Amino acid sequence: MHALTHRLTLLFVLACAFGGAAAGQDGSTRVQSWSGVLVTANCTADEAFDEADKCTTPTAGIELALYDDTTRHVFKLEPQPSAVAAGLGASVTVRGTLEGEKIRISSLELLKSIGLAVGQKAPGFVARDQSGREQSLNTLKRPGGTVLLFFRSADW
Repeated sequence: MHALTHRLTLLFVLACAFGGAAAGQDGSTRVQSWSGVLVTANCTADEAFDEADKCTTPTAGIELALYDDTTRHVFKLEPQPSAVAAGLGASVTVRGTLEGEKIRISSLELLKSIGLAVGQKAPGFVARDQSGREQSLNTLKRPGGTVLLFFRSADW
């Protein structure tokens, strides 16, 4: 049981470490990706987290933003037409470049499902654990199976 708890803790740490890197929060101009929910641009991160009605209520001339529920941050989106096509409240992955508080969209994809399908193989990864040792999916696999847990939207 202790070994399983250790592995789950390690996976949680890895998920957090990869979350920040994959979320595209470093301000660089390279194409990055963010996942979250489309909300109104006048919605704050706290309101989006609380799922306030104003965040998903359509009004005339509305501009959309992306609420990144991993980092609890709201990003403005440009150009708007591709974002508007997806609709308020839609779960999406946005690819583009970060310019201050705005994501310049290169593509926007509706999320059809979350997580791996039953029986689908997990993608490979390599990262250092809390002791500085390199770990990968292969080093964590055990004969009885391995549980991968990626937790999003934690309210720390």
